[in-house]
Amino acid sequence: MPLHRRLLVLPLVAGAGLLAGCGSPGVTLEPGPAAADPVCARVLQASPDRLGDLERRSTTAQATTAWGAEPAVTLRCGVTPTGPTTDRCINVERPDGTSVDWIQLESDDPNYPANAALGTGSWAFVTYGRVPAVEVVVPAEHVTGQPTAFLVDLAPAAEVVPAERSCVGAGDVK
Repeated sequence: MPLHRRLLVLPLVAGAGLLAGCGSPGVTLEPGPAAADPVCARVLQASPDRLGDLERRSTTAQATTAWGAEPAVTLRCGVTPTGPTTDRCINVERPDGTSVDWIQLESDDPNYPANAALGTGSWAFVTYGRVPAVEVVVPAEHVTGQPTAFLVDLAPAAEVVPAERSCVGAGDVK
């Protein structure tokens, strides 16, 4: 094949490879009602490329990201904030002293995310006292220790949304 034809074929083959990569739809998620809030873009920028040993994956919705094989660990920014609740509140404190409050949703909660039903079990968490709220779903397939371990790695992203309230315990009520 003459050199000028080889030079023409090479970009076409490379372009076809790029287009084939674009055909993968990624993890299917629904956007939260406030997904268009500009702070959600900053939350995604602050989220890690790797979550533990899980690599980041593309998703089908605005203000969402995912890590690992199906069912993936997912993050959605812009979900409806949780109001006052008696659900379990988990305060995740980082070594620098900053912390994020997360509500652990129970499967009968109306706010329990539909994608949490994927797999053989999962845990769902929503930030408390931050608007818009951030939701994280951790399928059992990706848990090797505590399901809350991923929340430590996701705290810097969740902290992008300023805290307006924090959880209180029975000892805090007077």
